[in-house]
Amino acid sequence: MLEDTIVAIATPLGEGSIGVIRISGPGAIEAGRKVFRPKKNINWHIKDNYRLVYGYIVNPQQEEIIDEVLLSVMRGPHSFTAEDVVEISCHGGIVPLRRVLQLLLRQGARLAEPGEFSKRAFLNGRLDLSQAESIIDIIRAKTDAGAQIAMAQLGGSLSNKIFTLQDKLLSLLAQIEAVIDFPEEDIGEANLQEMSRNCSEIIKETEQLLANAQTGKIYREGLQTVIVGKPNVGKSSLLNALLREQRAIVTEIPGTTRDIIEEVINIRGIPIKIMDTAGLRETRDLVEQLGVEKSRELLNQADLILFVLDATTGLSAEDYRVLELVRDKKVILLINKIDVASIGFDTEALKEFFPKSPILKISAKKEIGLETLEQVIMDLILEGKVTSTDQIFISNTRHKQALERSMDHLQEALQGMKALVPPDLISIDIRSAWEILGEITGNTVGEDLIDRIFSDFCIGK
Repeated sequence: MLEDTIVAIATPLGEGSIGVIRISGPGAIEAGRKVFRPKKNINWHIKDNYRLVYGYIVNPQQEEIIDEVLLSVMRGPHSFTAEDVVEISCHGGIVPLRRVLQLLLRQGARLAEPGEFSKRAFLNGRLDLSQAESIIDIIRAKTDAGAQIAMAQLGGSLSNKIFTLQDKLLSLLAQIEAVIDFPEEDIGEANLQEMSRNCSEIIKETEQLLANAQTGKIYREGLQTVIVGKPNVGKSSLLNALLREQRAIVTEIPGTTRDIIEEVINIRGIPIKIMDTAGLRETRDLVEQLGVEKSRELLNQADLILFVLDATTGLSAEDYRVLELVRDKKVILLINKIDVASIGFDTEALKEFFPKSPILKISAKKEIGLETLEQVIMDLILEGKVTSTDQIFISNTRHKQALERSMDHLQEALQGMKALVPPDLISIDIRSAWEILGEITGNTVGEDLIDRIFSDFCIGK
């Protein structure tokens, strides 16, 4: 348990029906007692259980009523932080929340640092580090699927898997150290094969976790998708059709879109950060030139490119220039305006540039082919993997890097076993793999890393 008491506004500042102030620590109930006056004369603060009490926040010096509130009491260790916690539900305006906060600060509580409530939950053993990190993923989730993955991690899906891997590594380490402790006994081919088999099994399980890392990252952060093409091919119409709203201005005048328009859409549970760019062409218009240059920069950052072509004109010199820019990227080719097309489109020329890229015929204006486009995007992202609620997705870059580092040591250990390297050297790699996995759950992590992780949280969480 930590010795001081912290307080913060736990809800976003602004106008709303309710705003919540959270207090946690050994002095939380006493701080609440000094400023809270229940409507009915009850001793809410001496009961050893959960309470929800209606009353008023009062300035104890002037006996001035600050706000009408609900006060909830959660005694440790049965609270989020595993400490005594008091939450005050005020009216959700900036003024009453700040007045109550200032009043509590004068009672001896200090303002919480970013993420300190979650940090205390971790330090007090209420959550492990991966569970604590999932809280921010829940808050920032852009789709139901992303929230579901984060909730599974909060429930311990990843932690349990990591603990299982660590247990297997400890068993393997015990086998190796038995050989070190009794060097006069021959390790034996059977024992060596068993150790190699156990190590290979752990490597396989680690590989399975890493195989879902890219998909998990997309569910967490979204797929950065850029719509490109020459002017007036229907890029903005496609954006509007995917959004199901008129977000971008559409005219018959080439070069209408001059700046980047960015929106997030939900395609079957996957957040897609989609950007409509200025048409890629040579222009003397200074504003359009800046838009074109920005479009070129985004191409280098994109996870996926939707390359829109005009079915009514066929491939032009401008199209070929764009083809050269995106030929090394993950691309979906979209032949637009099939509802008014008067000439055939030579798809064979496109296949020469993009032999593995899907080629779809659509009409953004008439919304023809959009369901097929969404399915193709899903197939490219999941690469044939079937998603289910029992899958564990590695969505955090820190976790992915830790698994990769652990994998390196495991492979070194396996190679050492095959090459009959002295067992004390093999044990070093096995122990390193175990320690690195512990960085994910937090049982082998340093204080500096803990501080850095929780600093990304909001103040009231």
